[in-house]
Amino acid sequence: MLRQDGLLAIVRGADPDACVASVRVLAEAGVHLVEVSLTSTGALDVISRLARSGLPLTLGAGTVLTEQDARDARDAGAVFAVTPGYGAGVDEAARLGMPVLAGCLTPTDVIAADQAGHIVKLFPASAVGPAYLRALRDPLPHTDVVPVGGVDLDAAREYLASGAAAVGVGSPLLGDAPHGGDLAALADRAVRFRAAVDEARRS
Repeated sequence: MLRQDGLLAIVRGADPDACVASVRVLAEAGVHLVEVSLTSTGALDVISRLARSGLPLTLGAGTVLTEQDARDARDAGAVFAVTPGYGAGVDEAARLGMPVLAGCLTPTDVIAADQAGHIVKLFPASAVGPAYLRALRDPLPHTDVVPVGGVDLDAAREYLASGAAAVGVGSPLLGDAPHGGDLAALADRAVRFRAAVDEARRS
């Protein structure tokens, strides 16, 4: 799904109702892969509400650090897990049958995650940039990598041109919407990100 869609939206907010409303806006704009960070206020309730909403979503939980995080996320309705690094949450999510985007930065991290059957989340991508991804893919051309962290519109295009399977985008896409901010501005950004990612993947 990541390879086919190319865009993972990362929702992290202080207002549960606004988080749900933000995801509705994303879905209407054609953004259907969504991660709700467990650091959000009422995150499990947000995931549960979205899982029951009927929206055309593939819904994951982010910042899955512990075994309990993984179990709670799965029970709330998340179908995949995302982590900032390798920890107990990775193993438990995998045991539960949830695909995992495991946070990696070094080549050693990347090889370990890939060989364990996880998707590589390059994080924080802003610390290394697209040139690092290109260098990483020279010896590891068949490893799926999803850069996350500081990915704005221009960076999304460059990462995809550098071989990323998809990009994960948080605040440059969501802005203040998950905190009760401007949903109209979110809708505009979502349309622009969707178009840019689609164009980059066609070229």
